[in-house]
Amino acid sequence: MIATTGLAVAAPLSMPDASASAFSAPAATASPATVPLATLGSTPTLQAVSASADTAAADAQSALSGAASVQADIATAGLPLSVGDTSVDTAALNDAVDRLSTSDLLPTVLLPALSQNAEVETQRVNDRVAVLRGSLNDAVAAKAAADAAAEAQRQAEAAAAAEAQRKADEAAALARVNTPDGAKEYAAQLAAQQYGWGDDQFSCLSSLWTKESGWNYQAYNPSGATGIPQSLPGDKMATFGDDWQTNAATQIKWGLDYISRGYGTPCAAWGHSQATNWY
Repeated sequence: MIATTGLAVAAPLSMPDASASAFSAPAATASPATVPLATLGSTPTLQAVSASADTAAADAQSALSGAASVQADIATAGLPLSVGDTSVDTAALNDAVDRLSTSDLLPTVLLPALSQNAEVETQRVNDRVAVLRGSLNDAVAAKAAADAAAEAQRQAEAAAAAEAQRKADEAAALARVNTPDGAKEYAAQLAAQQYGWGDDQFSCLSSLWTKESGWNYQAYNPSGATGIPQSLPGDKMATFGDDWQTNAATQIKWGLDYISRGYGTPCAAWGHSQATNWY
């Protein structure tokens, strides 16, 4: 070293000192650690973090809508559910949505945690909604089945009542037609409707069958002539019904047809009966 005024200056190298060894390469510095490409690629970008937050927020809103919808449906149905409690706790999910709604004001580093929290709460609410929806569907199906069974029972009872009424009406009609007055009334109506025979023809018919049987459906002649029209034999009337022995209406139907085919009109049949004592 050479002393100068207030300074210490390094002495120049002598030639021997300036040997090649004096210019040896500086000591090698440690190279930075090699970072695997996979590690670099897995680091989320700001855009990916923001997109994930947006997706979490949208899914959360959808879950809240689903919760509101199922509770509205439960209220409308008004049915008891097997799960008992029909509430959906959405407080934590609403809070998560509120936090994500201010994501543009938050440090990006917080968004992944907020998104994950929202996803967890969304799944919890969706699971609860699924349970309630399934229970509601079961209750609605059970109600529909019960209503269908009740309607089937109602229809069966109505059909049974209608059948009972029909049989009662038939019995009443049979009881009426099996009287002389009822038989005459039925015969006059059928003669007019089916054959066009008026009161004049019915007067002849009334006289004819009064002579033959007195309008008694149980009338029987030893010759085998049977019923109001005195069919011979009686089972000829089976062509108009198996109940020919017990139903005056069946006998009358056969008798009017017999007169129409054999004589044309009741008055013609009555005239023959007066002349020959039979028809």
